[in-house]
Amino acid sequence: MPPTVAIVILNWNGRKVLEQFLPSVVRTGYAAHTVYVADNASTDDSIPWLQQHYPQVKLIAMDENRGYAGGYNKALQQVEADYFVLLNSDVEVDAGWLEPMVQLLESDPDIAACQPRVRAYLQRDHFEYAGAAGGWIDKFGYPFCRGRVFDHIEKDLNQYTDTRPVFWATGAALFVRANAFKKVGGLDEYFFAHQEEIDLCWRLQLAGYHIYVCGDSLVYHLGGGTLPQGSPRKTYLNFRNNLIMLWKNLPWQQRCWKMPIRFTLDAVVAWKELFKGNGATFKAVVKAHFGFCNWWWFHQKKKRFPGQ
Repeated sequence: MPPTVAIVILNWNGRKVLEQFLPSVVRTGYAAHTVYVADNASTDDSIPWLQQHYPQVKLIAMDENRGYAGGYNKALQQVEADYFVLLNSDVEVDAGWLEPMVQLLESDPDIAACQPRVRAYLQRDHFEYAGAAGGWIDKFGYPFCRGRVFDHIEKDLNQYTDTRPVFWATGAALFVRANAFKKVGGLDEYFFAHQEEIDLCWRLQLAGYHIYVCGDSLVYHLGGGTLPQGSPRKTYLNFRNNLIMLWKNLPWQQRCWKMPIRFTLDAVVAWKELFKGNGATFKAVVKAHFGFCNWWWFHQKKKRFPGQ
């Protein structure tokens, strides 16, 4: 019997996006799959529309918006499968996109997660910002991808069709071994959204697993649906969560010198944006640093007084 796959789409007020992208997902050719929509307490007509047009899709309705991390953790507690796919609602897939990733993880029990190549839905011959052909972080913790460094995005000329280890796999289309996901405690809900998949992949590697990109699988991602590029809220979450991730996962010897450098580099970015007239980004980065300090204090207090 083939391994079972649960494709779980997190939705929040995204009925129009579901209408556009869900049809390709339900046409997935892999036999042993089930499609779920986990609804993060939408206030639009997502749920009645889904029940009317896609009764075969299993609905997980939640009572509040828990963000990406909390929403998926809550939803996946209610799902039984060998593999989970955490799939953004604005992703178009080909019928045969799942088989190569199943084969990859079935070939090696030490591979915990992988991603397909991710192209841009609106510029279909180019990679997409969120994930491209597999993710890495530099020595100071800033994430980048094969096919995308900072804002420079490459055209996909089949230069990254290989299947190989990477440091992180994108949360836009994250294929993960269910028992490994549960073993490391799932996603960190404090993150709410942004970079929680990088943190998850880092923790999986610290637990002895590997992360891969599967070059034989391809999807198309619209992107920017919840928080568009340049949003102060997105900037805040990215900078704050990146600092939290580094503190959590770096050995203490590296924390001692990397964290001060990171604060300095972030400050340079913030002041540069302020001089360009972008006060909102400046405020978001400063707020992110205070947000990290609040998390650090909360984390230390929790360690010292676990019962409180």
